[in-house]
Amino acid sequence: MRVLMISKACIAGAYQRKLEEIAARGVDLTVAVPPYWRDDAGRRVPLERRHVDGYRLIETPMAFNGNFHVHFYPALARIIRDVRPHLVHMDEEPYNVATAQALWLARASGARTLFFTWQNLNRRYPLPFRLLERYAYAATDGAIAGNRDAVDVLRAKGYSGRAWVIPQFGVDPALFTPSPSHDPARPFTVGWFSGRLHAFKGVHHLVEAVAALGGDARLEVLGWGPEEGNLRALAARLGLGDRFRIVPGIPSHEVPTFARNLDVAVLPSLPTPRWKEQFGRMLIESMACGVAVVGSDSGEIPHLIGDAGLIFPTGDAMALADRLRQIRDDQPLRESLVRRGTARVHAHFTHARIAASTVEVYREVLGNPAPPST
Repeated sequence: MRVLMISKACIAGAYQRKLEEIAARGVDLTVAVPPYWRDDAGRRVPLERRHVDGYRLIETPMAFNGNFHVHFYPALARIIRDVRPHLVHMDEEPYNVATAQALWLARASGARTLFFTWQNLNRRYPLPFRLLERYAYAATDGAIAGNRDAVDVLRAKGYSGRAWVIPQFGVDPALFTPSPSHDPARPFTVGWFSGRLHAFKGVHHLVEAVAALGGDARLEVLGWGPEEGNLRALAARLGLGDRFRIVPGIPSHEVPTFARNLDVAVLPSLPTPRWKEQFGRMLIESMACGVAVVGSDSGEIPHLIGDAGLIFPTGDAMALADRLRQIRDDQPLRESLVRRGTARVHAHFTHARIAASTVEVYREVLGNPAPPST
């Protein structure tokens, strides 16, 4: 089968491992990506080429780069004519201009279609995006949702087609690996690494919790954004001093080194009227690195963690401090969480597992039975 995927997310080299895994399962895969993406901080995030074996990675211009809702690909019609795909996988939300563009061109060429969605809140979008969303629901042959709440949102909004719950990306177990040794003299180290620092990420509660632990516990934050100044001021006021550090953004392939230096990784996300945690990628990356995890009870976090970590009530810094204290002071508990976390990632969240599930969807949409196992 020939599949064309359009995905700005796949400019990240670490995510391209999933593409190799899809191609290795008998898919003639072409992936169209922009040369860069301008994130919400205005930073130009360039295309990486790290895992490009077995499929074609096409760099193509993007109009309105950096605008999540209205960007599109001027050369997409030509790409579809050249590739002649049986299926076009649009790795974007259904209410975006690029999704409507891809679905319309794919249908005109006779190709089947899929879109992807993370959206786990039932939000009514303004025109014209509400109309684009309705068009996508009518024009697609299937939807891949990154979490179970997103399927509920699709149904509540009137989408009646096929839908599958598959995270957008997994982890590469060859890259995200446990540290071969642990320095017993290292202070108990808690970390967060989830991109942009906004108040709804809840990192201020993590600062409060680590400060409440006392002793030599330290907090490492990998991120950047509008909350940096507030977090530094809070850490200073609570007496964390040099036990608190913010590390600026690093290339995706360096994230495992950061994660391996943690004892616990925490995702303390706070729901808002416009957002709740859609997945929690840093949790599966941490579990793969042999790091215990703790998360708030927001959105998809409890479903993702399962029995492989500890959950605390959203916004309760003292409850979070208690979970951290449990892991710090109970070595058997920590070792059990690490074992369960590693097993959970390998069972559900590697690029290979996600690629296999995605290829099953491709075959179902195209009406092709799976090839016999050998």
